[in-house]
Parts: sequence; C-alpha cells; structure tokens
Amino acid sequence: MRAIVVSEWGGPETLVEREIERPEPGLNEILVRVHAAGVNPVDWKTRGSGGLITWGEVPIVGWDVSGTVEAVGPGVTLYAPGDEVYGMPSFPRQAGGYAEYVVGPARHFARKPASLDHVRAAALPLAALTAWQALVDTAGVSAGQRVLVHAAAGGVGHLAVQIAKARGAYVIGTASAGKHDVLRDLGADEVIDYRTTDFEDAVTDVDVVIDALGGDHGQRSLKVLKPGGHLITLPGPDGLPADPQGVKASWVLVEPDLKGLEEIAALADKGLLRPLVETVLPLEEAAKAHEIGELGRTTGKIVLTVV
Repeated sequence: MRAIVVSEWGGPETLVEREIERPEPGLNEILVRVHAAGVNPVDWKTRGSGGLITWGEVPIVGWDVSGTVEAVGPGVTLYAPGDEVYGMPSFPRQAGGYAEYVVGPARHFARKPASLDHVRAAALPLAALTAWQALVDTAGVSAGQRVLVHAAAGGVGHLAVQIAKARGAYVIGTASAGKHDVLRDLGADEVIDYRTTDFEDAVTDVDVVIDALGGDHGQRSLKVLKPGGHLITLPGPDGLPADPQGVKASWVLVEPDLKGLEEIAALADKGLLRPLVETVLPLEEAAKAHEIGELGRTTGKIVLTVV
C-alpha cells in the first residue's frame, strides 16, 4: 500500500511516499481502507522530534481517519466489511493514518456520521474528541454556563464552540477579527479580537475556559474564572498555573473513545456540529499540508484525500 512515512525526524520535507506492506487485523482489530485522513498539530510536532509517541518499524504519522472496513479480526462483532467508519485509532501510539489502510482496535472507531462525506468526517475524531472530553467528560458543561474558548476558530476550537453551544452554554471565543463572522455562524455569542483586546479585560464570570494555546493563557485565564470554575489546557501540563487560586485546573490528553465518537456523530447528524475544512490535498502532498498547518492560520481543519 501507499503510505507517507517520516524518513527522519525534521521538517515537512522528511515526509516521503513509499510502498509498504499492508497491515492485517489481529484480535479485536479492524482493517480500514482510508478514504480521508485529518491533519492535526500533533502530526507535525511528532514529525519534528518523534515526541512521546510509540513508533512502529516504519514511522507513519496521522490518527484521524474516515473510511470503509476492509476486514475484521477475530472477536470483532461491531463491524463487518463494507461498513463506513471514522476514528482515531491507537493514540498516542502509532496508527499510521497517512496511508491507504490502517489497522486499529474496533472500539477506537465508530460508524461515520451519515450526513458527512469522508473528508469532513476525517476532520472530526481527534479535534472533536479533545473538545468533547474537555467540555463534557472533564468540565461537565451544562446549560446556562459561560464558556471561554481560546483559538476558537482552530481545529479544536471551532468544534468546542459548537459542542458547548449544543449543551446550552453561553460561548465566548477569541480569534482574529477576520474569523469573527465564521464563529458567530457556528453559534458563538461573543467574539474577542485577541490582537486588539486583552480577553481578561473583556470577560468575567466564566465557568469553563478551554485553552488550546498554552503559554501564559492559562495563568491569564484565572482572572476571568468564577470561584470554583474550571481551566482546561490542551497543549500540555506546562500550561497549568502553579497556583490555580480557588479554581480547578486540568490538562486533557485525548483518548480513543467509541462512546464519544457516537455522541459526536449524533450531533453532526442533527446539524449541531459542522466541521470546517479549509484545505483539502491529496495524500502525496502531506508535506504541503504540514507547511500550511505550521503557519497557524488555518480556520478549522486540513484533510488529505487518500482513496
């Protein structure tokens, strides 16, 4: 099969196309013919240094996939060949999403949202699960709460806005002015231009902050949280403030999650969750996808088409 492999840890130019052996499903695994693969910041971060990922013999980045079940391993009852699925298999271990086929545990996938094509479905798993696990599983966001989403037009951010809104929250997002109309269309109640306004001067009484940026945003966000509020940082534990000052502070690292994927698919099929895909490129242009992504200007997601 065709795959985009990391020839050595480094820049986008280290992503090269190779023919490698197609994997076979083992116990409780399925083989998926990949139609589209989502691109995420973790892809280029691990491509640069290897990161904390456990790699196979041939390093292949990519976790977001949408495709068709090709074969099932012993013990699998959830799916049969021909079923359309999407998922984020094996994270944070290697999945090998930038390839024509991927193998993973059956319960790391769910049935693809019927209302979405494979390109848009592939934009969802890692980013939407991150938002879901932060907002729902960790913070328990409920109707009437005030939620602040940093980098609200980004891959995780634009989905977090919609998930919070679907749960009845009042949603505030930070983004550059050119992205405000998009965020309002997705349901944001307020949008702050981070280039002209310090968010801590414009927002108060927030129940939950989703920090997809890191750096000093976590510490600054303490000023806008209610007592007992919840700060959730996504880039890593370094973004957690040393003294949370009467609020909760958590780092969320996304996990494969069948139930979460099913909930996300249900929201999409109800029209309550719309993945934005700004750039679509063929698999062989994975290096270009990384170059674009690393600029940090993408609204929504970048997706590779495979077969």
